[in-house]
Amino acid sequence: MSEELIPETPEQETEENEAAEPIKQRKNGLYPGVSDELAENMKSGWADTELHDLEPIAQAEHTAARRAALSARFPGERLVIPAGNLKTRSNDTEYAFRASTEYAYLTGDQTQDGVLVLEPTGDSGHEATVYLLPRSNRENGEFWLDGQGELWVGRRHSLTEAEQRLGIPAKDVREVAAALTAATGPVRNVRGHDASIEAALTDKVTAERDEELRVHLSEARLVKDAFEIAELQKACDATARGFEDVVKSLDKAEATSERFIEGTFFLRARIEGNDIGYGSICAAGPHATTLHWVRNDGAVRTGDLLLLDAGVETNDLYTADVTRTLPINGTFSPLQRKIYDAVYEAQEAGIAAVKPGASYRDFHDASQRVLAEKLVEWGLLGDLSVDKVLELGLQRRWTLHGTGHMLGLDVHDCAVARTEAYVQGTLEPGVCLTVEPGLYFQADDLTVPEEYRGIGVRIEDDILVTEDGNRNLSDKLPRQADEVEAWMARLKG
Repeated sequence: MSEELIPETPEQETEENEAAEPIKQRKNGLYPGVSDELAENMKSGWADTELHDLEPIAQAEHTAARRAALSARFPGERLVIPAGNLKTRSNDTEYAFRASTEYAYLTGDQTQDGVLVLEPTGDSGHEATVYLLPRSNRENGEFWLDGQGELWVGRRHSLTEAEQRLGIPAKDVREVAAALTAATGPVRNVRGHDASIEAALTDKVTAERDEELRVHLSEARLVKDAFEIAELQKACDATARGFEDVVKSLDKAEATSERFIEGTFFLRARIEGNDIGYGSICAAGPHATTLHWVRNDGAVRTGDLLLLDAGVETNDLYTADVTRTLPINGTFSPLQRKIYDAVYEAQEAGIAAVKPGASYRDFHDASQRVLAEKLVEWGLLGDLSVDKVLELGLQRRWTLHGTGHMLGLDVHDCAVARTEAYVQGTLEPGVCLTVEPGLYFQADDLTVPEEYRGIGVRIEDDILVTEDGNRNLSDKLPRQADEVEAWMARLKG
């Protein structure tokens, strides 16, 4: 990658770091090779690229409704929701930017450094303003001399364009800190995303009040609107195609490693969406017993199972979260099938428990009971009854984790919702969650027969609660063992 122009002397470097110093006031020697003539030449000869009469983004009406609900919850208070900033990966390179979930949920925008401010009005409502970095200045050389100028990182929307797209009045983000510092009255801020905003609000906010805002925004996402449901379906459909890509390329993975699987799925995620929604778990053989195996550097061997847990994140940042456990050679061995069928039966019981009015924990309890029954049946828990096993939680040696979680803009969505609203809550139409039971027999577990050791199976689907039950958003991928084998045979040709 190209390196940014660097000041020639320490004095010039100090000058560059003074944010108040406009580029147009700097001397020619500030950057090597920038003459008066070049600086003047770069000011002119550029076409007008302003876009006019832009259509609003697809979710504009939904983000407006979300902001209205937020306004009603916190009348008379100034609400500040930052997008966040670039994060350094190493030295002078950054990670790809991903807007904060709260900001994306309320604006539909994904711009780094953006800030949404809801100003209270006299009628107990709010007036929303989104603060963004405007187009690069051509007159002072910012667009080509600054590391975040448009010739370095690409064209931005003008503030007028942003207003048309988002349906929110837009202002220059370089004004927001001063505006917040001068503001009076109660303020709440979503912390952890923008240190400069937090500094501007130091004397105006409290941790407790800010946390109330963050918790509310987490709970607001428990029930998805129509746009969100469509995005999750889109993510699941793309994810299904990514799993098909992996099956078609398993011979190449056997010749290399799990990383070929990881790269294959990543290609689909980038073609059809923004990215992967989380680090893909491409766990072959005994790696399948490690719940979050993301090193993906192991061998892929015929006769073993592949546990693939991966999800495409759409361009609007909604992610799928799907797991399939596949026989690498296309056929389950008798023992693999026995364990797989047990997990499938447990998932069927869990999915059946997802419906309006059910307690959130019901699907977990239903799945765990089936797995406990299988473990008792296989003689792995002595002569204990299933009820006693569940009372003592002994099945968890091999089931390990909860059976699911909320899904949406985050793979573990609504993560800071209150316990009473989430895990002690009641399901209602619009809730989307995963159902993902598993059995994991560690390679060094001496309490199970040797042939079980190193086998891990998880099956995971994304389930939407509907008015009369549920809908499996990821049902384009087969789950039943015979169907999995037939599907793999067809894809492998």
